[in-house]
Amino acid sequence: MTPPRPVLVLTHVAHEGPGLVARALDGLPLTTRTVVDDASPRLPAVGDLAGLVVMGGPQDADDDLGHPGLAAERRLLAEAVDAGVPTLGVCLGMQLLALALGARLHRRHGTEVGFAPVGVVAPDPLLAATGARPTVLHWHDDAVDLPEGATLLARTDVTPVQAFRAGSAVGLQFHLEVEPTLLDVWLATPSMTAGLEPGEADAIRLGSRQHLAALRPGADLGLAAFAAAVREHA
Repeated sequence: MTPPRPVLVLTHVAHEGPGLVARALDGLPLTTRTVVDDASPRLPAVGDLAGLVVMGGPQDADDDLGHPGLAAERRLLAEAVDAGVPTLGVCLGMQLLALALGARLHRRHGTEVGFAPVGVVAPDPLLAATGARPTVLHWHDDAVDLPEGATLLARTDVTPVQAFRAGSAVGLQFHLEVEPTLLDVWLATPSMTAGLEPGEADAIRLGSRQHLAALRPGADLGLAAFAAAVREHA
């Protein structure tokens, strides 16, 4: 019997792992790579993948000079969409996905850090169970335009494109994957908290107790829908 194809998870820093995405994909082979600073990374062909997940990070999605591996990530994302590979991009991963599909990046467009609502504006399996205005974790200041032909899924006043679908791929600017243990790691990582205002880390920690439990059932169901698409493709 041919073994199932793996899901490739691309990370950009050690502390921004897949969290609840990995839990949803339990039982499938996962390959985690960090190639952001590799000028010539050897990435698998999309035909060898059951799914592709690209996580967040502090890099600018178009900073190929500082982080040359980003160009290869964008190429792989474009190829995955063309091939119908189930794909999920989170935060920086969403921005890379948008650029791969021809959209523009807007650096320092507007800062959103902490728990706040997003407006879900179109039905999609990934967000169907979160409600129309879920409170989610934000941690970004860049934004992207909606790729041509993509469907806008969620927005805020600060960031008009908070989530979108393009064929087999979904991008989320916010962090549906975060659970309390992962957030604790973020809040213990100096590079994550260095730019926070006094008391902001405590507010985020309090927000996690108020909001993550409420979001968890919808997040689990949405990520399970993504995992079902991956299993079908595998």
